[in-house]
Amino acid sequence: MTAPDRTLAWTLARAHLRRRRTQNVLTILGIAVGVMALIAALSLTNGFTRALISATLRASPHLSVTAYTPSGPSPDLEQAIRADGRVQAFTPFLADKGLLTRPASDGRAAGVDFTTLFGVTRDAARVLDLPPEERLTLGTLKDGEVMLGAALARSVGAFSGEEVRLLNSSQRRTTLKIRGVFQTGNYLIDSAYAFTNLKTLQQLQGTTTITGYQLRLHNPDLAPRVGDDLTRTRAYSALPWQSLYGTLLDQLALQKRVIAFVVLLIVVVAAFGIANVLTLAVFEKTQEIAILRAIGATRTMITRVFLIEGLILGFGGLLLGNLLGLGISAYFTVRPFTLPGDLYFITTLPVEVKLTDILAVNAIGLTTTLLAALIPARRAASVEPGRIIR
Repeated sequence: MTAPDRTLAWTLARAHLRRRRTQNVLTILGIAVGVMALIAALSLTNGFTRALISATLRASPHLSVTAYTPSGPSPDLEQAIRADGRVQAFTPFLADKGLLTRPASDGRAAGVDFTTLFGVTRDAARVLDLPPEERLTLGTLKDGEVMLGAALARSVGAFSGEEVRLLNSSQRRTTLKIRGVFQTGNYLIDSAYAFTNLKTLQQLQGTTTITGYQLRLHNPDLAPRVGDDLTRTRAYSALPWQSLYGTLLDQLALQKRVIAFVVLLIVVVAAFGIANVLTLAVFEKTQEIAILRAIGATRTMITRVFLIEGLILGFGGLLLGNLLGLGISAYFTVRPFTLPGDLYFITTLPVEVKLTDILAVNAIGLTTTLLAALIPARRAASVEPGRIIR
């Protein structure tokens, strides 16, 4: 197509759009609302996923390396861990399950709940990402002391300084003094986990062995690779956090896809509003199109006119939708949703805007716009000038 033809196509497209301003504005607003909702929904979903994973990893190691058979500390493995630059900190640990009970007292009924108990060293304060005060408590646990998750402490009805009784998985009993509580924001962890020092749990089990090692990495995403490197030639199995919480990650990914698909339908419906506007324009301009074809306008030029109209409407809707979506995301960044922690695991819903999501939204919106505009554009190009002029 020559430069004059391209100029004429742009001129005709702008002239058509100026004559239907109300319809065009409504079409642009429809696309904008859909894009805005999609960007905001994806940003909130990203924020929910990030916050949930962050809360989960506060009281969980990035990587656990567990011996196939119970054994004592492994100097060879510890040396390899220290030499690995990807490892930030590590601690040996011993795990057990048990039943915590608090005897009845004046005015209070007895409390009871199950717990997963970890015996750790003071290095656990560097492995787990707890608040400073809670980290200090974890790193200075003495023999016979225990640190409970906040929800677990509420369930048992115990407070710092009180004593609770523990019946472990091998039917051994002991009494532990509550040194403090920790809270990650993930209810599943806060209601199930408890920490004591390694010596206390070893004495309870009557052993000097350990379950394995818990590691914190500089980059949590590298946990599977680090685990493979450390256990390839050793009698240990690696459990990265991605495997431990694999079901949770899959559910979050599915949730994002479902939300994106449902909200995307709004964009698709709004984009095909362009088809309605342009189809009406084709009917209104049939004689004008026939005259243009009669004086030499090609099918390509006629198609280009209506595609340009669709692109202008689409770009307008996408631009406005991006601005509104980013604006809403910024608002919820300053004033996030408040959520009940016992239901959604986290107490607030942050926002995380990803460039890839924005690019994908705009690519899908633009593609849908082109498809919606192509139908009436081809209809316009198929107008037969001889039949219309007669």
